[in-house]
Amino acid sequence: MLPAVALIGRPNVGKSTLFNRLTGTRDALVADFPGLTRDRLYGFAHGGLPPFIVIDTGGLTGDSDDMSRLMDRQVDLAVAEADVVLLLVDGVDGLTAGDEYVANRIRKTGKQIVLVVNKAERRDADDLLPDFYSLGFEELAVISASRGDGVSTLVEQLTRLFPESVPEERPTAPEGMKIAVVGRPNVGKSTLVNRLVGEERVLA
Repeated sequence: MLPAVALIGRPNVGKSTLFNRLTGTRDALVADFPGLTRDRLYGFAHGGLPPFIVIDTGGLTGDSDDMSRLMDRQVDLAVAEADVVLLLVDGVDGLTAGDEYVANRIRKTGKQIVLVVNKAERRDADDLLPDFYSLGFEELAVISASRGDGVSTLVEQLTRLFPESVPEERPTAPEGMKIAVVGRPNVGKSTLVNRLVGEERVLA
């Protein structure tokens, strides 16, 4: 089975941009406002990268409303599936209370974690590091997901953390039928999808 990498962080730190960069797709929607990603999104690393699964997630906020709790559940499921967690932070904003909340939450999982300082194209990378090192993670990378700077180095870093037995090639998935579930809001589309796949795949 391929190793899996989960992208975790507070809203708007560039998780979906990095997902698209790693997978060579535009499957993850990207916008300048928070909360666009809610469900887990899966893809395969591409472009000569070692084979692994990439999981995009919604931003963790620590809020207690129903939607935030459902999104948190999706993040928990992604982390449980992952061999390595990439904890993304925003190098422009610097270290925030939101980052500290996410770091404390993810640290408790016992997973392999790489702290990824994103948006490094906007500031001198050397200025970004001291505050983030205070989070206490041994593995740290500085990247620009939008430009691709540092991403190849990040991939080398995270693949060293993969389990020793890793397939050399992505397995070929069997051909299957694709089904779209459509309808107006609140008619049970997400509930039906979750029932069909047998897991909490989308928010319902």
